[in-house]
Amino acid sequence: MLIGIDTFGADHGRSGIGLYLLSLLSKLPKLDSISYELFGSEIDRYNFTTSNNFSFTGISIPDSVLSEFIWHLTRASSFSVKRGYDVTLYSAGGRFLPTNFKVPGVAVVNDVISELPSFNQGSFFAKKIKKGFMNCTKIIVASQFIKKELVSMSINPEKIEVIHNGIDHSLFYPRTELTGDVVEIKPFAIKRPYFIYASKLQGPAKKHVELIRAFSVFKKKTGLPHRLILAGGAGPYFDTVHKEVMDSPYGSDIFLTGFFPHENLSELYSCADACIVPSVGEGVGMPVLEAMASGVPVACAKAGALPEIAGSNALFFSPDDIGSMADAMETIILDKTLREKLHADGIAWAKRFSWEKTASKTLEVLCQAAKTRK
Repeated sequence: MLIGIDTFGADHGRSGIGLYLLSLLSKLPKLDSISYELFGSEIDRYNFTTSNNFSFTGISIPDSVLSEFIWHLTRASSFSVKRGYDVTLYSAGGRFLPTNFKVPGVAVVNDVISELPSFNQGSFFAKKIKKGFMNCTKIIVASQFIKKELVSMSINPEKIEVIHNGIDHSLFYPRTELTGDVVEIKPFAIKRPYFIYASKLQGPAKKHVELIRAFSVFKKKTGLPHRLILAGGAGPYFDTVHKEVMDSPYGSDIFLTGFFPHENLSELYSCADACIVPSVGEGVGMPVLEAMASGVPVACAKAGALPEIAGSNALFFSPDDIGSMADAMETIILDKTLREKLHADGIAWAKRFSWEKTASKTLEVLCQAAKTRK
């Protein structure tokens, strides 16, 4: 069986979808009866193949969202036939997907669809992606929360499979050897103690502004020396977040790192006193699991997929209530008994998630979909 894997929409490995795809590809089972072929932008030829030696077919189209979207609408289905695929995995299925399938197609959805900038109600993009959901063979989603959203769009629930993302436990684990007052991760030297929130400055649903305001309330009330580290790429919301930092009376204690290398993120987590995740648009919740695996107590919004992903192993707050968020920050620092419980329970909970499990279950779905080919 030949499985085609679409790398379009994975942002050259520098986004959540890119990290998902890289992690999945590294753990897909190697079986004599199954072959994998990647396809996508020619500039990604070596971005997704260095760790797996899979073959790659480059497609020469402009590196733009519109060009890639149109290619999927007009050529992707015939491309799968031409390449002889038995099934095709669309790794950014919430963004790029054919509307009709000549080869069984499996869409992966790691996004809360309603939060995507292109998915305005009634837009051309939204209509075409929804038609793709209707016509594809299977849809893999990262949480029950995303499944419920798709079902509310009248997508058949029987074709939707929930497969949670995994954790790279060789990367994310408690680093007890890091004990200094300063975390040195080139080119950064970050003074402890601090809170961390790792998320791209993408939009208002990420709640960076509310977190900055809650941090100011926390600082004023407690007088504690903590800093706030916002680790994430400079997305469309950067100017708004930067202005909020500049306007904060505690702006000198807030540090915007910009894009932070994923391989160094565990060190940043491990040295934090707590991880705060205020986002209301999370369909995956990877920052929660990565922090837990690193042994860091987590406080997060009771919204989106976060309650599902965190279970009972985080301190929850209302993301729209600055006081609630500030109280959670104070509690997670000062309540020693709670900190110890969240630390131990979080590590144990995160062990349930692995990329080996994710890849194995994904392959099962692909094989099921391939059997439907007429």
